[in-house]
Amino acid sequence: MNYEMILCIVNTGFSETVMDAAKEEGARGGTVIHARGTANKEAEQFFHISIQPDKEIVLILVPAEIKDKVLHAVYRQAGLKTEGQGIAFSLSVDDVVGISAPPAQQEEPETGKE
Repeated sequence: MNYEMILCIVNTGFSETVMDAAKEEGARGGTVIHARGTANKEAEQFFHISIQPDKEIVLILVPAEIKDKVLHAVYRQAGLKTEGQGIAFSLSVDDVVGISAPPAQQEEPETGKE
């Protein structure tokens, strides 16, 4: 199975918003890293927003098939035009170890009768 890493950088306090949106589209979990932004006044004027220095980075590993849905859902809920003022992007992942595949859909057992 191919995976993609979605990264979303949001204002502190909005990582749950990101994860709720991602889970609604099939993501199973993520990791939050606390960070500090380095934007300056010129960036604030260019984007016409005030930039809070304290940030959270949410890392979400998802199957490649759902990456677009998750990425867009996260941006709708926590993007630049929201209080979360987040940006989101994805990176290709070459190899993954240590996670289990999503549960396969249950099939009806064969009875041997035709």
